[in-house]
Amino acid sequence: MTHATGIGSWPGTSVRDTLAQVRELLEADLPYLPELPARGPGADMIGRTAGLLVELPVDLQPSGWRLVDRPGQDAARTAAFLREDLDELAEAFDGHTGPLKLQAVGPWTLAAEVWLPRGERALADEGASRDLVDSLAEGLRAHVAAVRRLVPGAEVIVQVDEPSLPAVLAGSLPTASGFGRIPPLDPQVALAGLRTVLESHDGETVIHCCAADPPIPLLRDAGPSALSVDTSLLRPRGWEGLAVAVEDGIRLHAGAVPTDGTLTRAQEVADRVGDAWRRIGMPLTSLDAIVVTPACGLAGLTPPMARTVQRTAVEAAQELTERSQA
Repeated sequence: MTHATGIGSWPGTSVRDTLAQVRELLEADLPYLPELPARGPGADMIGRTAGLLVELPVDLQPSGWRLVDRPGQDAARTAAFLREDLDELAEAFDGHTGPLKLQAVGPWTLAAEVWLPRGERALADEGASRDLVDSLAEGLRAHVAAVRRLVPGAEVIVQVDEPSLPAVLAGSLPTASGFGRIPPLDPQVALAGLRTVLESHDGETVIHCCAADPPIPLLRDAGPSALSVDTSLLRPRGWEGLAVAVEDGIRLHAGAVPTDGTLTRAQEVADRVGDAWRRIGMPLTSLDAIVVTPACGLAGLTPPMARTVQRTAVEAAQELTERSQA
């Protein structure tokens, strides 16, 4: 059966209201703990994940989040946001049984966006990058354990967001001065870091990369349960890589519902996904290996539009289920 889920972010500042909408829309599919970056620093994707790091405190500077010697007010605010999220999650999902998705920034996007004390990206320092990978793995393990205590019936799925990974591998990220570029990361090092983070979780995992030309072979080799991509950005080679992944038992989270404010009917979404599926030679019966999602997070939309986009994903999944059984 084809299901639906979201990428992670929502507009607004009320965790309670957003969780109620997520459970209402996705209880029969794949609900998730939403992220509300409009609340401010510490609720943004980088700060939120940096707050999970173990023994690697950060603070906020004009350049972004920076590693520091000891936690301060920024870390305290980030921790308070997460406590609020988990308290509201426990109430909203009381009695829930089944899958529940959590999201965190992946190790290489985190290393690209967190800065060293001396003012360079952590990615530029091999030792700092390695510490980030290990700390993130440990922090995610603790985060999952906390969610399992609060929602005992949850089958926790961890989604790792890697929007910056293509730039990391290409060596296209500027240095702090802006006059140079961070050298490209060795793909084998990237693969090892992803595996370390994914293997910290004993349940299902998703790697999400909404950038153009995601490195699908590398992502596939990291061993996730699913790959999540913006399907509107995929070239034929990308679709072929996804076909290989699905044949290997990896699910596809197809980011097929536009998040640019364009209203799209569920049938049109299903048509696009189904047509691409046929072009790469996949049988319609395997459409049940797909999870339909918005193309990206919903934080940039109005609350009514975010709800419409998420509902469209649910309806498109139902349409694809019918086609897979035809």
